[in-house]
Amino acid sequence: MYLGVDQAAEWADAVALIASTHDAVRSGAVRLFVLPSLPATVAVSAKLSDSAVAWGAQDLHWDDRGAVTGGTSGADLVELGCTLVEVGHAERRKIFGEDAGVTRRKFAAATRNGLTPVLCVGEREPMPAADAAAECIAQLESAFAGDRGSTEVIVAYEPEWAIGQPQPAPPEHVRAVADIVREHLASTRGTAGETTLIYGGSAGIGTLSSLGDSVDGLFLGRFAHNPADFARIIDDAAALT
Repeated sequence: MYLGVDQAAEWADAVALIASTHDAVRSGAVRLFVLPSLPATVAVSAKLSDSAVAWGAQDLHWDDRGAVTGGTSGADLVELGCTLVEVGHAERRKIFGEDAGVTRRKFAAATRNGLTPVLCVGEREPMPAADAAAECIAQLESAFAGDRGSTEVIVAYEPEWAIGQPQPAPPEHVRAVADIVREHLASTRGTAGETTLIYGGSAGIGTLSSLGDSVDGLFLGRFAHNPADFARIIDDAAALT
């Protein structure tokens, strides 16, 4: 909720221009997606419709239809052209009281509607990497229990204690956690759809370069609000492809 509807549309217009002129995005070497606030979805999608940038939503309800005042149907998101939806963000858990059961049902609703879940996992407090990875794996397995499906899943590793901070989590910690989580996903997802692992939590310019091939990309927040900075982060990604 940082950007209003008009601001989000202006930002999307700038991002569409960056995507159309960046060789790595045009070739598909670097993939981009945007998850605007729900009121801005139509305005943002209009700016991105002819670009290589995918778009989605920050939340959905576990039911597609019914007496759910204020809810957002996954089926409706598909009608709006969304291809992704965020599930299980730390702020949904902390502010709205969503527990593991809610995340599981929302994950199932996403896959049922053919939306790629951007599934957020992460430890609440700083802890050793092995313990953090175990907590992330438990969150993953809880969400997958509702519907493993065959769709692509984007796993966003976001240690809660790093969200909103001046700096991301230490690179050595992120790499250690990501390596364990990636090994687990490789051994358990089997023939399910592609699984992508990205890092979020105060990620910005230089974060991806510091993480190397431990992650597949970044889940950006406020550090992407400046299109020029966003373009530099795309440069970081392109250098690693």
